[in-house]
Amino acid sequence: MKHAVIVAHPNPDSFTLAVAETYCEAVRQKGGEAVLRDLYRMGFDPCLKASEIPRPGFSPADDVKAERATVGDAAVFAFVYPLWFNAPPAMLKGYVDRVFTMGFGYGPIAGGGNQPLLLDRKMISFTSSGAPAAWLEEEGTWNAIRTLFDSHVARVCGLQGLGHVHFGGVGPEMSEAAVAQNLQQVRDTVARLS
Repeated sequence: MKHAVIVAHPNPDSFTLAVAETYCEAVRQKGGEAVLRDLYRMGFDPCLKASEIPRPGFSPADDVKAERATVGDAAVFAFVYPLWFNAPPAMLKGYVDRVFTMGFGYGPIAGGGNQPLLLDRKMISFTSSGAPAAWLEEEGTWNAIRTLFDSHVARVCGLQGLGHVHFGGVGPEMSEAAVAQNLQQVRDTVARLS
């Protein structure tokens, strides 16, 4: 089973990248295929162009066509990102805006509306924040991110949601033991998915 692991963090030594790499390793150890899409190191352009807005006769840009070809046969899409201002980074939002739109994530229905095109595929999210998870819940952020990103992307594209794992209290002061425990949670999550 192929997993497309889409990660958005500018620091290659970040906890976020460690989560994505651990996820990939765990998938491979279970006999699956994992394709890491490290958006910052790829130099992915998150800016949606006017010519990419779905309308009659539109065509995705060449970089989007190439990305769709790379991840198009994935059975699982794993999104890995930090919460900044209680939202995904612009890089990740731009990726979704450009890659998961008309012709890949969904298609038009005659008479209006959209039809999901990624049925029988799955989606999981891993996020981190400096704030404790309890604070995110108190502030309403947890429900908002689950609704606006997880549920919406899954529903529009026809993906089955596999959950959302969040790591709170992430920062430079996090102990090696805490990092190891969190990365073990990533491995355990992959084991449950298999």
